[in-house]
Amino acid sequence: MINFNGNLINNTDSKLTSENRGYKYGDALFETLKVVNGKIFFWEDHYFRLMASMRILRMDIPMNFTMEYLESEILKTVEANNLITSSARVRLNIDRGEGGKYLPAKEAVVNFNIIAEPHNNPFYTIATDAAYTVDLYKDYFMAPGLLSGLKSNNKAIQVIGSIYAKENDFDNCLILNTNKNVIEALNGNLFLVKGDKIKTPPLEDGCLKGVMRKQVLEILSKDVNLFVEEASISPFELQKADELFITNVIKGIVPITQYRKKSYGSDFAQKVITKINAKLRLSS
Repeated sequence: MINFNGNLINNTDSKLTSENRGYKYGDALFETLKVVNGKIFFWEDHYFRLMASMRILRMDIPMNFTMEYLESEILKTVEANNLITSSARVRLNIDRGEGGKYLPAKEAVVNFNIIAEPHNNPFYTIATDAAYTVDLYKDYFMAPGLLSGLKSNNKAIQVIGSIYAKENDFDNCLILNTNKNVIEALNGNLFLVKGDKIKTPPLEDGCLKGVMRKQVLEILSKDVNLFVEEASISPFELQKADELFITNVIKGIVPITQYRKKSYGSDFAQKVITKINAKLRLSS
C-alpha cells in the first residue's frame, strides 16, 4: 500500500502523471527513513531537514505538514504494509504537484506520497569480515554549495556513479566536487580517521546534510580526546588515513576496507556504531 496525500491506495493505482513536476523537472525532495517497531529513527532531524529543504526550493509548505501529522501518516503506511512490529525502510516523497514549465503554475499544490518496504536489521551492525572496496568517481563533479546537499530528485551523478561502480566491481564510489575535493560516497557521508583526528567534509563543499552524519558528529563532539573538524578532504589524504567510513540512516556506518592499494581497519567505526545503538535504545 502507498500513502498518497493521506489516502492509502494499492501500489498499482498510481496517482502520479507525466505532468508531475517531480518527474518533469526533478522539482521534488525525499527522505529515506528507518522505522523499527513503530518508531522512526531520528524523526525530528529528518523533519527539520525536510522543512529547511522545502524553504530553500521555495515550496509553499502546507499548513498540515506538522511533525506530528507526517509522523502519523508514515506510521499509518507502515501499519498498512504489516510492518509496524518489524523493521521497515520508508521513503517520504514531496513534490510540487503539476503545472507550469520551469516556473511553477500558481495552482501547483505540494503533494506527498509514502512507500514502505521490509528491512532486515532493526539495529545497526558492522560485519567485521566484510570487504568494501571503493574508488573515486571522476567522470562528473558536484558543485560546491548548499543546493548540492539537498536530498532532491536530482541524483544523476549518484545513478551514473552506481552503474560505474557495478561495472568495475566496486562496492561504492567517492564523489568529488569541482574543486577536486572528496565530498561524500554515492549513498552517504564520508568520515576520515587519522589517529585522534576525525574529518568530514563541510556542507559548503556540496555534501549531503546527512541525518546520520549529524548523529556521528554529536557523539564524537562529546569525546574530549578527539579532534573533530568539518574540513575539505583532498584525495591525497585518503591513502594516509587509518579508517574511512560511510554513514547513512539505513545502514548506519559502513567501513571502507580498500581504496586502491590501501587497506583500512574498522575499530573506530565499531565503537561509534555501539554508541549510536545505545542512544537509540535509551530513546525507545
